[in-house]
Amino acid sequence: MATLAEQVQGERIARIVLSMIAEPDDLTTGYILGRHGGVATLTLVESDYDVTGLGRADVLLWRERLQARVAPDLLERVAEAEQHGFGTLIPVDREWPAGLDELGDRAPYVLWAKGASSLLTTALSDRVTITGARASSHYGEHVTTELVTGLADEERVVIAGGTFGIEGAAHRGVLGAAGQTIAVLATGVDRRYPSAHSELLDRIGDSGLLVSELPPGTVPTKDRFQARNRLMAALSGAVVIPEAGPRSGSMRTVNDARGLGRGVGAVPGPVTSVVSAGPNGLIKQGLAAVITQASDVIALLDADET
Repeated sequence: MATLAEQVQGERIARIVLSMIAEPDDLTTGYILGRHGGVATLTLVESDYDVTGLGRADVLLWRERLQARVAPDLLERVAEAEQHGFGTLIPVDREWPAGLDELGDRAPYVLWAKGASSLLTTALSDRVTITGARASSHYGEHVTTELVTGLADEERVVIAGGTFGIEGAAHRGVLGAAGQTIAVLATGVDRRYPSAHSELLDRIGDSGLLVSELPPGTVPTKDRFQARNRLMAALSGAVVIPEAGPRSGSMRTVNDARGLGRGVGAVPGPVTSVVSAGPNGLIKQGLAAVITQASDVIALLDADET
């Protein structure tokens, strides 16, 4: 019987298959894929060859993990996913964002996209990630809306994750200003999470871009949200936090941004507000620029270009 690798036609399909059997941000998969390519990586999944640079025990555990997800209908699922009409991007494509390559072994295997993939071809200084508390305050949402309206006026692309609170306010504010926005999802691009944002996400897919490293049909998990943070950091020139708790997922995005050398900005808030503790702490520690208006964000973005 033909092996999975023998049934796969080319690098794109191989990477699509990997996105279905390996979780995002799997360092072993990323290490092997980056050095051998998609087809050879699938061959190694099904073989007993050693992998240079990796211990045999680590490779055995990796194979066990991925082989457990190689279902008999896997290639049928690939065909069904392609029939949905969603685009896929791999590193050889013109629309592949160069910023993702800076993630090294943590780079996504493939990107699934619905909408204007051309938004990913702009310079990093043209894209900013805005993320923060889901249980945001009126203050945080008001400031977020003011910021993204100014950014839209300057034709900067706003990236967020499509969830409640700050991210939802960012997307709605951009759309209200006829700007461009990208939603980076922790689900397949065919799913709407949270369901209350179905209409908002549909609007983004129609006029902006929905993007995910997860195949259609994938449901969200805590680990997938955490993995998604690195993409939000890598896709933009800066990350801005209007509101967030000090131990929230948004702080992980800040850490990823700092690790990539991206700019970080934070909006100061009331010292009595729990959701301002994160931004206030970043400012106090000198880890973020103070953001009070859109021009501050633009200065942060353009500073990394000089």
